[in-house]
Amino acid sequence: MKPIHRVAVIGGTGKSGKYLVKQLLKQNFAIKLLHRKPETLDIDNPLIEIVKGDARDYNAIHSLLAGCDAVLSCLSQPVGEPTIFSDATRNILKAMAAHNISRYITTAGLNVDTPFDQKSEQTQFGTRWMYENFPTTTADRQVEYQLLTDSHTNWTMVRLPLIIQTDDVGEIIVSLTDCPGNNISATNLALFMIAQLNSAELVNQAPFIADK
Repeated sequence: MKPIHRVAVIGGTGKSGKYLVKQLLKQNFAIKLLHRKPETLDIDNPLIEIVKGDARDYNAIHSLLAGCDAVLSCLSQPVGEPTIFSDATRNILKAMAAHNISRYITTAGLNVDTPFDQKSEQTQFGTRWMYENFPTTTADRQVEYQLLTDSHTNWTMVRLPLIIQTDDVGEIIVSLTDCPGNNISATNLALFMIAQLNSAELVNQAPFIADK
């Protein structure tokens, strides 16, 4: 993999994204951050460039990715809006191809299914619950996974249990078949995502992670 110095971040001000940005800055990565209303942000750091736009807008994504070496996404579903995941993913993959970017790391819930899963009853229950209560966005997450598997991108989709907003750092468990715990520290998640930037171990896979 080529050296990664500047990353595009989508969903960087959400409950997990803000921890990702914090850890990227600690490791001296340059960041291009997408935000729909940058005038509402109080960010003053020379390593951060804010790009105004929506992930559903290809031109915004194309602008965001210009000059970047990789893409990190903690995108979440905006409340009261149409499902966003597959539309955003199509834009990201198209813009990555245009800018010759190969590495993409994104997050998703434990409800995404892969052909390699051996989900426990608890994880299956969580998946069913999401389909029963959020059928459209949950189905769209599955479309997102399929778009990634059909692409030529070096992607990793990190599947997550409940995210705990904390600076706590500890051991985590990684599994390709089932969710190994109930929670994940937002800081542990951030550090895991950053570690994948220069690792080929989980390329084109969808690992579950959880705090040990």
